[in-house]
Amino acid sequence: MDATGQGLVRFDAAGQIEPGLAERWTVLDGGGSYIFRLREAYWQDGTRVTAEQVVQLLRRRLSPRSDNPLSPFLTAIDEIVIMTPQVIEIRLSRPRPDLLKLFAQPELTLIRPAPAWGSGPLRMAKAGAAPLLRPAFDPGRADPDDQRELEPEQDVRLIGERASLAILRFAMRRSDYVAGGSFADWPLLATVDLPRTAVRIDPAAGLFGLAVVRREGFLADAGNRLALSEAIDRAQLVAAIAPTWEAADRILPDTLDSAAPPQVPSWSLLTLEQRRAAAQARVAAWPEQVRLRIALPRGSGATLLYGSLAASFASVGVVLDRVAPTEEADLRLIDVVAPYDSARWYLATACAPCAEPATQALEAARTAPDQASRGAAIAAADVEMNADGAFIPLARPLRWSLVATRLAAWQPNARAWHPLNRLRPDAN
Repeated sequence: MDATGQGLVRFDAAGQIEPGLAERWTVLDGGGSYIFRLREAYWQDGTRVTAEQVVQLLRRRLSPRSDNPLSPFLTAIDEIVIMTPQVIEIRLSRPRPDLLKLFAQPELTLIRPAPAWGSGPLRMAKAGAAPLLRPAFDPGRADPDDQRELEPEQDVRLIGERASLAILRFAMRRSDYVAGGSFADWPLLATVDLPRTAVRIDPAAGLFGLAVVRREGFLADAGNRLALSEAIDRAQLVAAIAPTWEAADRILPDTLDSAAPPQVPSWSLLTLEQRRAAAQARVAAWPEQVRLRIALPRGSGATLLYGSLAASFASVGVVLDRVAPTEEADLRLIDVVAPYDSARWYLATACAPCAEPATQALEAARTAPDQASRGAAIAAADVEMNADGAFIPLARPLRWSLVATRLAAWQPNARAWHPLNRLRPDAN
């Protein structure tokens, strides 16, 4: 969707905002109003993109009834109106200076039903299980005639397959790029001979940890939930999967838009032995054997993660059973890259579920009338989440790609997002 369509704005190779359907924009009232001037653009069937179509598609994508996972973070949008045939305005009930990063997400790509499809930057030349994409005609370029003479290397063939097959295909030089790598597939890279510079890692920002999804029995007590977090040897955990992987012991990576620095767990200054002794005492006081189920994805990396967590929990007397992601569980892995730099996103995503005081503070942050009160509410939510033990942070998300030498425009970024039209130095 991101390759064949675009929203008002999109991400460039470095994960920064660049024009999409909007050629320029103005932010007014401290983020309370966004005015976009649309550029000349065409759907795949050759018809002109109109402001009326853009507004209609945006309203549909932003509807609470849509399947858009970003909808809960876009509730401040009050209305979308057409000002002129080339200008639209998005009016907000509450200021949101960070809205553009959300609008650049692939989930807000504007696609019409066939045969119109999207507006580029690539177009569907051949559909199917492995679609063929080609550069779309761009009337804004100075050399429109040259655009009709496409070289074979400008074609993009998309193949969706298991990580093991994708890695092998790249090693055999039958592909130039492997995207979407995570911790679950990382150990597979050691099984093949790859060029030294092929493996690329993004400094991805987001959440990687365990949500306490069943608050019953041993997990009904916040002190017990915190004890589980205390027991984990995070240094050993990340080293077992990827030596350069960065561990985490708190939900927020930085202050971001909170009014206070991230909450640090009370046990952070204790040694691992001291932490485990305290956790073991709580487990020993429980009247029966503590046995928990953890939902993890498939993959060798997930198996290593399970082994490390099971060993940490066993050290304090807790038995950990692994189940599939679709099965009932007590703990469930959250592994997601942050779509934008908001502390509220981190806390709301980690709250799955969390205690009522944390939920109320997050709702206060969502409905805050200004940035100062929003930051204060976010800071309060961070305090409540830290005390509640609803989420067990483990590390930053691990995102990797395999990149051929000729895709020299690939750049690592915190969004771990790499548009297909921004991989080659001569791409447009």
